Amino acid sequence: MIPRHATTQLRDALADTPVVYLQGARQTGKSTLVKSIAERGFASYSTLDTAAVLAAATDDPDGFVAGLPRPAVIDEVQRAPALAIAIKAAVDADRRAGQFLLTGSAGVMSLPRLAESLAGRMELHTLWPFSQGEIDGTREAFIDRLFDAELVVPRAENPEHEVIDRICTGGYPEARARRAGRRRAAWFDAYIDAILQRDVRELANIDRLLDMPRLLGLLASRTGQLINHADLSRTVGLPQSTLKRYMALLETTFLVQRLPAWFTSIGKRLAKAPKLMLVDTGLLTHLLEVDAARLRRDRTLLGHVLENFVAIEMTKQLGWCERRCRLFHFRTEGGAEVDLVIEDRAGRLVGVEVKCAATLRSRDFAGLKALAQIAGDRFVRGVVVYLGAEVVPFGEALHGLPVAQVWT
Repeated sequence: MIPRHATTQLRDALADTPVVYLQGARQTGKSTLVKSIAERGFASYSTLDTAAVLAAATDDPDGFVAGLPRPAVIDEVQRAPALAIAIKAAVDADRRAGQFLLTGSAGVMSLPRLAESLAGRMELHTLWPFSQGEIDGTREAFIDRLFDAELVVPRAENPEHEVIDRICTGGYPEARARRAGRRRAAWFDAYIDAILQRDVRELANIDRLLDMPRLLGLLASRTGQLINHADLSRTVGLPQSTLKRYMALLETTFLVQRLPAWFTSIGKRLAKAPKLMLVDTGLLTHLLEVDAARLRRDRTLLGHVLENFVAIEMTKQLGWCERRCRLFHFRTEGGAEVDLVIEDRAGRLVGVEVKCAATLRSRDFAGLKALAQIAGDRFVRGVVVYLGAEVVPFGEALHGLPVAQVWT
């Protein structure tokens, strides 16, 4: 079993919070992780993926919760929404920490009973597919290093072909276990079908379920671009209201992720539309029907996929980095842009631009300079991560870094 960086955060939360909810896509290892925690002091484990357990939780949620030895793990809790009220009553009667560890393959904000009933009683964590550091057995600290007064970078060597292989493999444990590309493709086909046929059906009554795979494929082709609902609606042939509902379901089931725009309130002409990312680049390249050889030939396509790769790796790191940060993108109406902007709670900013080139030029830093000018004293530094091997200074608070620095 590959150790997960989320383990420490979950144990810390269980030490002082009555209910902890671990959300994330199917097949990211949630059950494996909570079982490993349950083996060290939890009294019971139940999964609502079992028909008999689901029936008991649905028919008599109060009795089901009352009969659980505690502390208790309940896996795939979104399948029985009525459990939220029963868990709330149990916690209100006994406020001890660490009573319930819940998991779900749907985002908690899509489960109003759970979110509202357990407000103030529950802490939320997200488990993504394996990060590159988890795969390599290291704990990434890239975000924290970027905010340090002096940028200190460890030695990192990852040739381009290895980076592309990481991109195409992705982080889903089951997909990684299938070394042959054809077998991995078969797993992704089955995975997408299972989520759309089961999880989406359970969350919403979808009239045209066959439109969902087509929409997901279209979104994969628009990764890293600003979301334009009108254009997507025309292309896929869905009313905008239906399109937005379907996209929300794809987010809820952790297939796609929005990256909001960073902007100030001082009248600057900045784009405010979010960008779209796929939560895993193995899934992304599968949907695009491209392999490592194609990415090596098509540098434009590689650039889009590499940006998605770095964005999702940094999204994962937000869950365990020491600083509490949020992730954005930046774009002016004049065309200056920065792929990723990290903002800490003090309002300080770091810009990260992603380039698929092996060498860098001054113009690659134009967007970072525009961000620095607008952010003023809030700007800490800007970096361009690229496919070269050298750490290169490009002026005050600007550096070029090999992409492997993100997970080294």
